[in-house]
Amino acid sequence: MPGYEPDFCPRYHSSIELIGKRWTGVILRELLRGASRFSQLSNAIPDITDKLLAERLKELEAAGVVERRIYPETPVRIEYVLTEKGRDLEGVVREVSRWAEHWLPPVPANPEA
Repeated sequence: MPGYEPDFCPRYHSSIELIGKRWTGVILRELLRGASRFSQLSNAIPDITDKLLAERLKELEAAGVVERRIYPETPVRIEYVLTEKGRDLEGVVREVSRWAEHWLPPVPANPEA
């Protein structure tokens, strides 16, 4: 495979550990649509708990992928936006989406139905 490095790569491992955590890919996909408030993200991602969403956003912020912007208004407005580093993941997210559309079966809207 062209460009494939057979030896263990700590950078690759770290990146997969970061973006491969449960819900992180979906959060990134939503943020690629533009700036978003916590409630918008929570509403856009079914079944994620507020606690887990907050945890993932903090992890992405600590990794420099997401920026938390605070606007001193009344009430205070907080938005989450991708940094340049985060926006650079767009191709990765797009390719994973393409792969999923090609190789994975459709998921029913109501899995319990």
